[in-house]
Amino acid sequence: MRVLVIGAGALGGYYGARLVRAGGDVNFLVRAGRAEQLRRNGLQVVSPQGDFAVQPKIILANDLKETFDVVLVGVKSYSLDDAMAQFAPAVGAHTMILPILNGLKHVDALTARFGAAQVLGGLANVSAGLDADGRVVQFMANQTIVFGEIGGSLSERVLALETLLHVPGIDVRASEAIMQDMWEKFVQLSTLAGITCLMRASIGDILAVPNGEQSIFRLFAECCAVATASGFEPRAPFIEFDRKLFTTPDSPLKASMLRDIERGSVTEAEHILGDMANRARALGIDTPLLDLARAHVAAYEIGRQRAAS
Repeated sequence: MRVLVIGAGALGGYYGARLVRAGGDVNFLVRAGRAEQLRRNGLQVVSPQGDFAVQPKIILANDLKETFDVVLVGVKSYSLDDAMAQFAPAVGAHTMILPILNGLKHVDALTARFGAAQVLGGLANVSAGLDADGRVVQFMANQTIVFGEIGGSLSERVLALETLLHVPGIDVRASEAIMQDMWEKFVQLSTLAGITCLMRASIGDILAVPNGEQSIFRLFAECCAVATASGFEPRAPFIEFDRKLFTTPDSPLKASMLRDIERGSVTEAEHILGDMANRARALGIDTPLLDLARAHVAAYEIGRQRAAS
């Protein structure tokens, strides 16, 4: 399969580089500045499993004329509209669009633009970011990608894509319940982003203060209630996994949303915290801690925009 990766940031850069290193036919759709950086330095990955670099094939939006078998979308939510306009020429009648963005709102946007038959559900669990030199830095040794038909079947195309992505450095799983998987990730991320941004601290530091653990799990309960009312009650293994995740002493874990705040960047707060809170309001669920976290990051965004102007 021919793969077009949208962007070469933390998500697209990590998974795309792994595919290139394994011999995959991969192109990266990037902006001119990032293209120049990649031509000069290659696509570099700093990983607990060993650092490496690949020389990627690069396409600029104006040069995109042909269709691809797979379009892997890993941009930030606030860049999705521009990205869709740019990669539209790559989408043919049989193209699979695999989004691995955070949250759920993007599924509706992609479906509205390209049609339900083109869009898969997907999620990624990788703790990574770009450093000042444009390298993809993997902070922890997790690198899962899960995807499937939104309707729930294990189709031939999904199984073929699973085979394609089964390369060193990617833990891949085709799912018959991708919307359940995505809702559980939505709950986990809303909890992690909400509490670490609200406290401006890692999970380990939050656990070390009075009522820290209780605050984490109050927010977790609020998000679980929204998922349950939406028809996707979190499953027992997920609850147990997150309970361990959020009670690990000295854990350095923090949301990428907090990393964005720390470097003064725009965040995905409304796509994650705002969307979860809006769904809660529509369902009549009270989420005071979630609302506070949303307001906290929204106030940061106002200050950031004022400073920029």
